[in-house]
Amino acid sequence: MNVAENYILRRVFVFFAGTLLWTLAIVWTTQVLARIDLVTDSGQSALAFFQVATLILPSIIPLVVAFAILIAVSQTLAAMNSDSELMVFAAAGSPRTTVIRPIILLAVFASLLALFVDNSIDPYARQKSRELVAAARADLLSLVIQEGTFRKVEDGLYVQIARRLPDGRLGGIFISDTRTEGVNLVYYAKDGAVTKQDNKNILVMQDGEVQRKTAEGDVSIIRFDSNAFDLSAFAPGSGEVRLLPKDRTLGYLFNPDPNDKYFQSTPQAFTAEIHRRLTEWIYPLVFAMIALAVAGSPRSAREQRLHPLLTASVIALFERWLGFFFADQTQSHPGMAFLVYLVPIGAIVVSGLFILFNRPMELPTSTVERVVAQFRRWNDRFNAWRWGKAAGGTA
Repeated sequence: MNVAENYILRRVFVFFAGTLLWTLAIVWTTQVLARIDLVTDSGQSALAFFQVATLILPSIIPLVVAFAILIAVSQTLAAMNSDSELMVFAAAGSPRTTVIRPIILLAVFASLLALFVDNSIDPYARQKSRELVAAARADLLSLVIQEGTFRKVEDGLYVQIARRLPDGRLGGIFISDTRTEGVNLVYYAKDGAVTKQDNKNILVMQDGEVQRKTAEGDVSIIRFDSNAFDLSAFAPGSGEVRLLPKDRTLGYLFNPDPNDKYFQSTPQAFTAEIHRRLTEWIYPLVFAMIALAVAGSPRSAREQRLHPLLTASVIALFERWLGFFFADQTQSHPGMAFLVYLVPIGAIVVSGLFILFNRPMELPTSTVERVVAQFRRWNDRFNAWRWGKAAGGTA
């Protein structure tokens, strides 16, 4: 690579790295907040929460890296065009490959990164995340027995623990059990502890009473020194991990276990996931080609057009939506599988033709003029409203 190509590669890479980090941070934060119930509902520690949060990253990298390359290429080329650098390269006799080669090189690197993460790291991260969540939901003490909370375990069964004692025992136990039709049971106990007997969780309550009320209105109160209550119903799950096709490795998708219950019920979901895995990694290259087709040609600053990033983003979002749509439709319509491959490959071919014939991929000039004029009218109305409001406030 010559000096000019190294210069372009360095500028695009710096912009790409910064965009990727910030975009990952934003998307990761939204995904983490959606799983905050792991702490609020199940009482897990911050460490368990951050473990699950970290395991989310591999699943969003393949998607985010494509948009990061789109933004980096569009913005870099727009800035170079604004500074007349692309015009200088053309006037100096540099071939168009001077601009294209470093960008394609970075796009290929981004695509290979997406391929590696999506098929090597993400399946294992998803499996580990599901195991952590399943373990949290199967953890009786953290899920149900929380200090100072009144929890509904299931229909007709409620529990409240007033406090946890220093020795690990529980103080101030209240249980309401109306699961048996026509019988209401209310347990009170000063303290107690959870033990395991025959692989069952047993709450041993001490110094308390049981109030029993029947449908006929008969009430009986029994005091006890010690009473055992089966807590098996408290655990909402056994901790069994159910793995979906997106949680499996590519090798498993090609050769699934015939006894896999999910595969037996929806085998087409495995095939659809294979098609997605084999095309998902191409989109960084697709988006780079779109950005090149939109902003890769030298243009005069006097030409009226939309910002290249806006045009490239609209085209890229439409392409990405088509990819998601056909990948989803493949589960119910296997014959549409070829469209999953046609969308990214077709976008590369079309963008390549625009680049080859040195024609910018953009909206027609008349459309751009109408859009710009409309934005100006909106801006004028907004300024008039703002100044009118300011004048009214002053008066």
